[in-house]
Amino acid sequence: MNDIDPALLRGLTQRRISRRTLLRGALLGVGGAAIAAGLAGCSIPGSAEGAAVQKIDWKAFWAKQKPTKHLNFANWPLYIDQEKGKYPSLEAFTKATGIAVNYQQVIQNNAPFYATVAPQLRAHQDIGYDIVVMTNGWELTEMISNGFVMQLDHSRLPNFAKNAAANVKNPPYDPNNKHSVVWQTGFTGLAYNTKLAPKKVTSFKDLLDPAFKGHVGMMNDNTELGSAGLLAVGIEPTTSTPADWRKAAAWLKEGRPNVSGYYDQSYIDKLQNGDTWISQAWSGDVFQAQANGAKHLEFVIPAEGQMVWHDNMMIPMQAENPLSALSWMNFYYTPEIAGMVEDWVNYVCPVPSAKEYILKELDDPDVANSPLVFPSPAVDKVTHNFRVFKDYDEYEEWNSIFNPVIQG
Repeated sequence: MNDIDPALLRGLTQRRISRRTLLRGALLGVGGAAIAAGLAGCSIPGSAEGAAVQKIDWKAFWAKQKPTKHLNFANWPLYIDQEKGKYPSLEAFTKATGIAVNYQQVIQNNAPFYATVAPQLRAHQDIGYDIVVMTNGWELTEMISNGFVMQLDHSRLPNFAKNAAANVKNPPYDPNNKHSVVWQTGFTGLAYNTKLAPKKVTSFKDLLDPAFKGHVGMMNDNTELGSAGLLAVGIEPTTSTPADWRKAAAWLKEGRPNVSGYYDQSYIDKLQNGDTWISQAWSGDVFQAQANGAKHLEFVIPAEGQMVWHDNMMIPMQAENPLSALSWMNFYYTPEIAGMVEDWVNYVCPVPSAKEYILKELDDPDVANSPLVFPSPAVDKVTHNFRVFKDYDEYEEWNSIFNPVIQG
């Protein structure tokens, strides 16, 4: 970052409208349900491709690559810092490297995007993007196992090694970050309306309390729902078995009389307007709701623990500008650039040292001091990863167990 003019950074990082606020405006004019569900950052059921994985000497591959001055970046809507239609962090990248970025907000759900690009990847064709952002889940697992994404050259990612949070290194879905580095992170726990809830919420057990009957919100994503059920009955999701899943489903069915609905991202609106008093919740949504005036909402890490999800940057096979992709990944993992993005996006930052940059340079203590954006290291001890399915049959078994909970 020494080659970036500090004055340029200051000029690019003025206080901005929040992603949540802009989302509300966007939803008025386009397919709101699709975007809202997509922004949740949750996996949607996909299907196995069964493609043979190519044998590649990755050290030789990266040694042969030539630098270019272009980067094609596919991301989710409203998921990077914005200012009057421009992206300040990307402008800083272009200023520092000379690499022009074609940034496209084309990913609105993991499954539809994967279904669109998988035939091209299977045919060894360039999909037109050098970076794609995918949530850990079935589609990401498929992309890695089918050889659809490149192995990263970590010798070109020193900032990731130096600055990345412990909870984004060596994730179970991509050991040693061979194919991915995290873009943003979020927690799934509980939230409640302190004005309406009859008591303080501390545990998943509160979901079964008759005092909340008819005012409990649960997620309609079966990965999130099933994982909550596993935590509730004291089972570690990553090592759980089908027998454990049935036990968790039975617990969730026990709570159905209290549940008013199984929601997509609209759960946060139900919680704010009083339709629900307690709900499964994503940390970023609660932070943004609080920032927009909903001080009566409180995010809770249940006594049994919470889940963590990651949206990840990956380089598709046949990408035209892989070195540019690595350059951006490395550039992003600096306090300055991660801080610029985080001050607008407000999820969990993968670069802990960005906190000081946001506090001192961007003068935004609300974001810098929020435990929902910069959690303490102790939070990792009560945070759990999602199950990584070993094959499609296992994934379908999960679906067959937890879908009936939602469908009733």
